[in-house]
Amino acid sequence: MYKIVLPNFQGPFELLLYFIKRDELNIYDIPIAKIADEFLNYIKLMKKFDLEVAGEFIVMAANLMYIKTQMLLPRPVSEDGSEVEDPREQLVQNILEYLQFKDAAKKLNENLKVKQYMFGRGNFTAEYQQANFDNVYKNATLFDILKSFAKVLQRQLAKDEHVHVVEIEAVNIEDKRNLIKDSLKQYKRISFRELTKDANKLNIVVTFLALLDLIKNGIVFIKQDEIFDDIIILKVPI
Repeated sequence: MYKIVLPNFQGPFELLLYFIKRDELNIYDIPIAKIADEFLNYIKLMKKFDLEVAGEFIVMAANLMYIKTQMLLPRPVSEDGSEVEDPREQLVQNILEYLQFKDAAKKLNENLKVKQYMFGRGNFTAEYQQANFDNVYKNATLFDILKSFAKVLQRQLAKDEHVHVVEIEAVNIEDKRNLIKDSLKQYKRISFRELTKDANKLNIVVTFLALLDLIKNGIVFIKQDEIFDDIIILKVPI
């Protein structure tokens, strides 16, 4: 299927609309004789310049001529005494429908221009599949994280001896960030409890701060099987 495009007008309805707009005609009361003559003159002009005229233009011209002859004849009266429908009624209806489709096409084209620079976030299902875990976890809030963090600290406090020697230990967030990322490369997912197993309070706190920093930067995300349960750390799929 191909489309024949004449100079300036891509279809017979486009040409009709041009005549209607140019002469400021009432679309519901089209002077059919004037429009038909204008249409035929345009087709004759195209043939004069040896331009191929599409069949749909010929059909429209024939239809206009038929309506013109109907308008010249006395209007018949139906059995109930009322006049039959105006011969132009179907043509008007077709023009109105054409305008609706033309307006819809214009809006779709405008939406295309606006959205061609937009990219959708996409479906989250693929990320869950790439996370490679079987259980369905619930989203954890900051309050849930702090509760779980408090439980880890309480467990550690219970193990602490009453007499201990304070040792200065160099601990920084960057080391803990690397520890979390290296663990995820090896195990795909890891729990905060496993990550801080046998660690003292300082290491637990710094590890927790490193985890929050990784979440903030979109490198990892966390889940919980149940509220207040252990924190499951997973890498954000790329």
